[in-house]
Amino acid sequence: MQCRDRCGACCIAPSITSPIPGMPHGKPAGIPCVQLDDELRCRLFGRPERPRFCGSLQPQAEMCGQSREQALAGLLKLDRATAP
Repeated sequence: MQCRDRCGACCIAPSITSPIPGMPHGKPAGIPCVQLDDELRCRLFGRPERPRFCGSLQPQAEMCGQSREQALAGLLKLDRATAP
């Protein structure tokens, strides 16, 4: 499955605990990553600075839903369910 154009849900919904360039303490759930550009694409995609967590997220129908809104809601729910 390919990423949905202009979605960015995986760069907004989940919390990321590892450092991100520009966000040395990671990011909380629901907050856009500073590396998300105006086209809702990752500026770090394919670069070694990209957090391992981000690279491990692969688009799947269950995760992405039928729309950007479904992807955001589903990923936020998953983040809450797996929070320590």
